[in-house]
Amino acid sequence: MKKLFLFSMLAALATLAGCFVMPHPYTGLAPGPWRAVLKLDPKPITPNPKGEPLPEKVNYEFEEVTEGELPFLFEVVYDSETDFHLDIINGEERIRVDDITFGRDIRTAKDTILIRFPVFDSYISAIVESNIMEGLWVVNYRENYSIPFVAYFGKDYRFSTLKKEPVADISGRWETTFEPEDEDPYKAVGEFTQSGNRLSGTFLTETGDYRYLEGTIQADKIYLSTFDGAHAFLFEGKILNDGSMIGSFRSGSHFRSVWEARRNSEFALSNPDSLTHLMPGVTDFNFSFPNPDGKMVSLSDPAYQGKVKLVQIMGTWCPNCRDETHFLKEYLDAHPDQDLAVIGLSFERYDDESRSMAAIRTFREKMALPYEVLLAGNYNNGDAAARLPMLDRVMSYPTLIFVDRNNRVRRIHTGFSGPATKEYESFKAGFQKTIEQLTGEQTTQ
Repeated sequence: MKKLFLFSMLAALATLAGCFVMPHPYTGLAPGPWRAVLKLDPKPITPNPKGEPLPEKVNYEFEEVTEGELPFLFEVVYDSETDFHLDIINGEERIRVDDITFGRDIRTAKDTILIRFPVFDSYISAIVESNIMEGLWVVNYRENYSIPFVAYFGKDYRFSTLKKEPVADISGRWETTFEPEDEDPYKAVGEFTQSGNRLSGTFLTETGDYRYLEGTIQADKIYLSTFDGAHAFLFEGKILNDGSMIGSFRSGSHFRSVWEARRNSEFALSNPDSLTHLMPGVTDFNFSFPNPDGKMVSLSDPAYQGKVKLVQIMGTWCPNCRDETHFLKEYLDAHPDQDLAVIGLSFERYDDESRSMAAIRTFREKMALPYEVLLAGNYNNGDAAARLPMLDRVMSYPTLIFVDRNNRVRRIHTGFSGPATKEYESFKAGFQKTIEQLTGEQTTQ
């Protein structure tokens, strides 16, 4: 919950009426809606990863709405007269944040707020004046990485209050290509739902989805964004005369890309069960990695013998991994008598082992996980493949490996299509079917 330090309520003497007016009838932030923006470079996307100019067709101007801003909404909710939390809002999703410190900074004599996202090792630090917050979003696991942040109380629109009539309804499924001008473009599925000017949806790739995106469509321009404490995504696009779309994608201040899309209700990505395989000749699956207490844990330990196992290749920094972890925890809670064990193999961003272990410990505590999460290595895919040489590759966090009672791999599911996607229900049904099949089998001697 919120913490107060050296904070005192001020009263102002009202004029004429001779009464006292409390400028803040609460002990922290004003309750209700806030509109926040991360201030990115407002220039249109011009360089590709090689530093060459992009084709002229992608250099569209979007400044009439965004001006280089990545917006998101949150609500301040008071749980008591003194304690409050934030709900970050992305479409249907609400992310509760209650690791907050608020009060008077004795160095600046100004009200200051610190909003921590401990699972993702990032935070927002800002000065609060006249119902405006201004500061920085800082990501600790990136070197010298921060983005200017500002938020305004009482504003509940995401991108714009404009009501320009849309030139089309883009609801539906779109075949999408990211980095179409690059040597190695990659495919995605765009899923959109439009109601007037309101727009929501997501993009699915073979390695995961972009979670809950929310925004607006104004005439022939579309705008979508999301912020969850780990990732900040901004999508801008233009509807062309032939009905296709082209646009830009920004991930925080460090990544820029281009995407193209055309309506195609039949388009599908590769089967996620067909992307990662065991190396030829491999039969049994095993490993040995330390948990945050330094204890080595192996799949062959007595605690896992004779059980069906789920091995989750993951990272605590990965929102898709957190979505999958939430699903796994809910499944275990709903099936306490099922002979099923889960083990997380975490590949972290830190080179420092103590920081990686601390991140895993925080992740387990915040999500109240009833199973082990082990430190398996560094997050780059080359290290992951080296640590798990029985796999032909590790192309995605998360990757879920289904292991039977005899330690034989029966299924490998690459990526995760979470609750923001239409594929989520299909994943849950397939997961349930696989678990029922494996738990119904007997151990062979």
